[in-house]
Amino acid sequence: MTTPPVPPQQPPQQPPGPPAYGPAASQQPMNPADEKLWATLVHVGGIFFEFLPALIGYLVLKDRGPFVSAHTKTALNFQLTLLIAEIVGWITAVFFIGFLIILAAYIVKIVFSIIAAIKANKGEWYTYPLTITFIK
Repeated sequence: MTTPPVPPQQPPQQPPGPPAYGPAASQQPMNPADEKLWATLVHVGGIFFEFLPALIGYLVLKDRGPFVSAHTKTALNFQLTLLIAEIVGWITAVFFIGFLIILAAYIVKIVFSIIAAIKANKGEWYTYPLTITFIK
């Protein structure tokens, strides 16, 4: 007795459209409420963690919407500018003027980050004053 040949099985067909995971899923735009939330968190995070929240926010969220992209760029530029000021302050701390520079940088960071977070939470655009533009 011979058995009939078994036809080869074909792989299942995937439905058309983008995959539910991977790079395409991370490129989907956010809704305005989420953009405002993440922009606010990036500004507030700078008070506690220096430039890291702005850098991570920029790398992860820059393609998710124009509002969050602008706020992460602005926050990152501001935090990098303050990092330079703090480095100069630590270098000149030998002359005691550096301690005043460091104190001023921390006060400026707290005040302007809170102002930026409030503006972002309201859905308004904000640019920090006296900031060096590293990322356009």
